[in-house]
Amino acid sequence: MMLPPTLSRSTHSSLRVVTIVVALCWLLVFFDGLDMFIYGAALPDMLVDSTLGLKPSSAGDVGSVATFGMLVGALTAGLATDRIGRKRVLLLCCALFSVASGLCAVAPDVTTFGAARLIAGLGLGGLLPTAIALVAEYAPEGRRNFLIGVLMTAHHAGGIAASTLGLWLLEDFGWRTVFFIGVIPLLVAVPLVGKFMPESLAFLVNKGRIPAAERIAQRYGLATPAAETVGDGAPRKAVLAQLFSRKRWQVTILFWLTSFAGLLLVYGVSTWLPSLMRAEGYNLGSSLAFLLVINGGGIVGMFIAGKIADRFGPVRVATIWFALTAASVYSLGAHLALAATYVLVFAAGIFLFSAQTMVYAAVAHVYPTSSRATAIGWTTGIGRFGAVFGPWMGGQLFATGNQGWGFGIFAVAAVFATGMLLVLSLLAAKSRNGSAKDAEFSNREHSLTV
Repeated sequence: MMLPPTLSRSTHSSLRVVTIVVALCWLLVFFDGLDMFIYGAALPDMLVDSTLGLKPSSAGDVGSVATFGMLVGALTAGLATDRIGRKRVLLLCCALFSVASGLCAVAPDVTTFGAARLIAGLGLGGLLPTAIALVAEYAPEGRRNFLIGVLMTAHHAGGIAASTLGLWLLEDFGWRTVFFIGVIPLLVAVPLVGKFMPESLAFLVNKGRIPAAERIAQRYGLATPAAETVGDGAPRKAVLAQLFSRKRWQVTILFWLTSFAGLLLVYGVSTWLPSLMRAEGYNLGSSLAFLLVINGGGIVGMFIAGKIADRFGPVRVATIWFALTAASVYSLGAHLALAATYVLVFAAGIFLFSAQTMVYAAVAHVYPTSSRATAIGWTTGIGRFGAVFGPWMGGQLFATGNQGWGFGIFAVAAVFATGMLLVLSLLAAKSRNGSAKDAEFSNREHSLTV
């Protein structure tokens, strides 16, 4: 499998287009994170609004509907992206969750609100893998993992913004106001992306749209990439079938299993961290502060992991990061001094969130342009099953009085992810020793070629 040809890195114009792509994708993912977390921030106020009729028993169902929409969006958007282009899908996904947020703001009842959250989930689930694919295709070699890490800081920034908006607006203006805020991307981000975001050059070339690719390349001083070959010159397969070709199916399954465990961790720990810390004896104020601290660690971790991965490769970094996540999450079960616990929670955030991001970065390296967005979308989509299972599992632990096992069980998920990546590394090493045409790791190129 060939990675797309490297674009020109020497001109000022090439730096300009990378900056434009990363900045616009960052803005989109920021709004994605804001919309995703705004429901949790607004939920307490919604539960006391008798006109809406939302009950605690149905609040979880509404959240699950949105998660299901994200799963479907991730699985389908990748296929659409590899057919109609990155830019169009980004615009569609952003418009979907923005319009849906407006529908949430005016929803007269729970059923309408839940339907709007389902629509929002479709857009939210499809936007992230598409943005990762586009950034990966414009990022210079040696900076790709770092820039994907930078992109993913936007998700945490959006989550923090959702909490901040909740504090500022809910008490004085009510929960509908925060959902009206979610319409802003339609008015700001969509026009900016429509006007300034370039389509992927490699995608255009592979679709035979050479004049369009040449216009973009000329505008930004880039080299037009050559058409990509798939396999050994064999006819191009259906996009999804490429993920399960003879040389790729094992890698695909291992990435899926890792993503399942990774998002189980991300959503399980994010959902239940305050409650688990309270169960360990910390007060409510400290428990809520831990959630901000772990997200702060997540932002720092994206920069660190991306920088290191550009030197040693995203799979290797993700493997070590998941192992460190297991150690740090398990250690949270020990009741330490408050200052030491804050440090430990911050460290857990550094490793937890960026480990999963490096999985996405590795997938972006492994698959060709023709199936890259599909591969990232399905890796994200399968991971969404973990995103559903993690919070559910935490609830079951509390329901059965076994919350003391929580950090240990989440640590086991991190160990499982570590194991899957170790198997992936061994598989690649075996293939490298067996045939130059099979899977291999490259410390210099930081990629798998399968």
